[in-house]
Amino acid sequence: MADQAQSGPVDLYLVRHAIAFDADPTQWSDDSLRPLTPEGEKRFRRAARGLREIVASVDVVLSSPWARAWRTAELLEKEAKWSAPVSCEALESGRAPAEVLQALQPYASAGCVALVGHEPSLHELASYLLTADTYHVQLEFRKGAVAALQLDEGMRPGAARLLWLAQPTLLRAIKS
Repeated sequence: MADQAQSGPVDLYLVRHAIAFDADPTQWSDDSLRPLTPEGEKRFRRAARGLREIVASVDVVLSSPWARAWRTAELLEKEAKWSAPVSCEALESGRAPAEVLQALQPYASAGCVALVGHEPSLHELASYLLTADTYHVQLEFRKGAVAALQLDEGMRPGAARLLWLAQPTLLRAIKS
């Protein structure tokens, strides 16, 4: 039965963190500590509730451990009723799509996985999964945006297809 689960399709949701404070080395000498703004958190709460209407649940939520992404993942748990986040260093800003794909392998049997991370890493990952190249597809991931991909033939480069990309404005407009 495990082999069947691994060969089945995987729904993958790529979530860019919500609006964070601008980089300011005087306030956050380590950029990984930079948090969401109060307005960013408020807007993403609404977006997450809208997202819950489209995606009722996910099996696994992997998140960059950086403060702004981690808080976004916590809001997904609370407002969208998704699974509690699991820290994934491969989702830190500036990491290569191949690292993320490798970190995803243990979750190949999960039917639905969400990744919470940063730009430009997320659109590079999407391009890598869709075309096996990090630059062929350019997607605009606004802060708080979500892309849905499906992998029918395993977690490998070029195996995905894009189902949809929703900007946060659209997600906030969905009545929950």
